[in-house]
Amino acid sequence: MSTNPDSTQGRPRTGGRNRNEDAHHSVLEATTALLIENGYGPLTIEGVAKRSGVAKSTIYRWWKSKPDLVMDAYAHETATRVPEPDTGTLTGDLTAFLTDLYLIGNSPTRTKALTGLMAEAQLDPAFAQPFRAWTATRRDIVTHLLTRAVTRGEIPATTDLAHATDLVFGPFWYRLLIGHAPLDPAQAEAHATTVLHGLMTPSTKSL
Repeated sequence: MSTNPDSTQGRPRTGGRNRNEDAHHSVLEATTALLIENGYGPLTIEGVAKRSGVAKSTIYRWWKSKPDLVMDAYAHETATRVPEPDTGTLTGDLTAFLTDLYLIGNSPTRTKALTGLMAEAQLDPAFAQPFRAWTATRRDIVTHLLTRAVTRGEIPATTDLAHATDLVFGPFWYRLLIGHAPLDPAQAEAHATTVLHGLMTPSTKSL
């Protein structure tokens, strides 16, 4: 019988999966923190390794590039902060989603980080792809809300879901980037109602 303490015979190895999951989470958390603190430009893999306590070689094994790491981390953070709602109505879903989304307006550091990511995506082709992949996941959530609304008969089956999704996100990005008006969570319900009213046909508006 083997006397190797790590042998899978007799007593199986334990903790490896948990250690990997903990390290993975630590890297994502460290990346998000550094992004919010300093922006995308100054962020380095070396800095993430130091903050997270995970070896740089391990980080490069899990993520092939800085853009992939940054957007994976930001996707993880956004999914936690702005989850997919399911209130039973489209108005309720959009209100909940937009309320969480607009809360970024209360955080200057988060606002600066997100606008910095958008700017980087316009300037760096290598960053544009993972950034657009992330925005696609956020659009998918809204499209799913709209699809459920079609099933419930709240909006017409002929609704252009891609355009409707643009209508939901339009005020957010425009106000975030131009800064002509605040991103106020208190306005989320009014904005949701405006979008819904625009999607309804005359017959459904009378319901």
